[in-house]
Amino acid sequence: MAGLATAVENWRRTWRVRTSAGVVAAAIAIAVGSLAALPAPAAAQGPESVADLAETLIDAVVNISTSQRVAEQRQVPPPRVPEGSPFQEFFDEFFENQNRGNGQPRRVQSLGSGFVLDASGIIITNNHVIADADEIIANFNDGSKLTAELIGRDEKTDIAVLRVKPDPNKPLTAVEFGDSDRIRVGDWVMAIGNPFGLGGSVTIGIVSARNRDINSGPYDNYIQTDAAINRGNSGGPLFDMFGKVVGINTAIISPSGGSIGIGFSIPAGTAKLIVDQLVEFGETRRGWLGVNIQQVTDELAESLGIGAARGALIAGVTAGGPAETAQIKPGDVVVSFDGRPIGEMRELPRIVANTPIGKEVDVVILRQGQEETLKVTLGRLDEGTAAATPDTTVEEPEPAPPVVEKVLGLSLATLDDAARKQYSIGTDVAGVVITAVEPNSAAAEKRITAGDTIVEVGQEPVSTPADVAEAVEKLKSSGRRSALLLLANPAGDLRFVPVRTD
Repeated sequence: MAGLATAVENWRRTWRVRTSAGVVAAAIAIAVGSLAALPAPAAAQGPESVADLAETLIDAVVNISTSQRVAEQRQVPPPRVPEGSPFQEFFDEFFENQNRGNGQPRRVQSLGSGFVLDASGIIITNNHVIADADEIIANFNDGSKLTAELIGRDEKTDIAVLRVKPDPNKPLTAVEFGDSDRIRVGDWVMAIGNPFGLGGSVTIGIVSARNRDINSGPYDNYIQTDAAINRGNSGGPLFDMFGKVVGINTAIISPSGGSIGIGFSIPAGTAKLIVDQLVEFGETRRGWLGVNIQQVTDELAESLGIGAARGALIAGVTAGGPAETAQIKPGDVVVSFDGRPIGEMRELPRIVANTPIGKEVDVVILRQGQEETLKVTLGRLDEGTAAATPDTTVEEPEPAPPVVEKVLGLSLATLDDAARKQYSIGTDVAGVVITAVEPNSAAAEKRITAGDTIVEVGQEPVSTPADVAEAVEKLKSSGRRSALLLLANPAGDLRFVPVRTD
């Protein structure tokens, strides 16, 4: 009986385990089935279709065709043949016919894209699409064509504004700018344009990155997208999924000439300000601070004693400019302008340019490690002002001034008339002249050259080689690993350079 009781108990235990496992397995199966029946997350789907959106926008996108007359320069030289050859007359006649007409003007055509921003006839495109054009034609999606006139253009942002006169009985379809500051990496966008002359082409992709600097101009702030953009798309719109223009397609990176998924668009936030000025004035009117700036590197930040590298370092101040009036000085680091933080140097020119002329703004600077707020009233940037250039007059070389000090691998001398003449240093430059740089030194690594002038060391002015040596020793004794030099080239352009003191 005892054995039977044991067997029964074992059977009961096995039954309970199997039953529990079955219930769990059944529950898991039901749960998995339920999850499978649920729709995939919206983030994983993408837009089901953009057909309706494209249909409402495509009539506002135009193909821009331009033409210009250029002189043909090609001349085919006849081959040399032995003197007295019977073929000489044949070759002379053949190549004379080939070259006949060369040098005569011929018409060259190019294609691009654009979009109607105002139904009255305002069209936006890229400046490089219409540059040097004698004739500009806007080709609409319905096959109609209108001659366009240039209202204004801006080479620095590559934007141009055109005007056409529409038929009163046939109003134009227009679109409007959206808020490019609100788009995020990963948002869906759509491009419509005229790639390779194939008008009305629609492509879709996402925002790959924002605030891209591709070294095309001083105000680079591009939206990067993988929506296919090709030659001929330039000047066309980049739409968000609400049908607003968030960018103007401008450039691509491609070794083959076709799209590889790396395209760039001018943000609507940048374009709108430029377009408004071009429509109203026919030119741009940018704010002007009157400074030369450079990037704050980790070395410079350590030399300046400001902690983490940030902001824009003032390397020079224009005499009589807004910055000088506000007491901004070389060595100051701008960390905020008109309430907007400056994370890196290239942000400051764009923010200043987009600030209204005559506006008084707060500029937060770091000076000697301390934060200060200054009031600045912006002037107007003169777009035509040329940069100063050094005197190129050839002079007979003079003997080098005597070297009286050698510091940080630099041979230094007093900046006298002989040194000014030898290195073509302007009379407005003051400091200590560098006459030689030791090869493989820390100074040589920073591309300091003979003829540069040390204006300041550690943000203190110097006038003799002894001043430089004393200032460097002071920095070493205080534990500084580098000496911050303010250098002027012979033309007077300033830059800060940290040089290791070890």
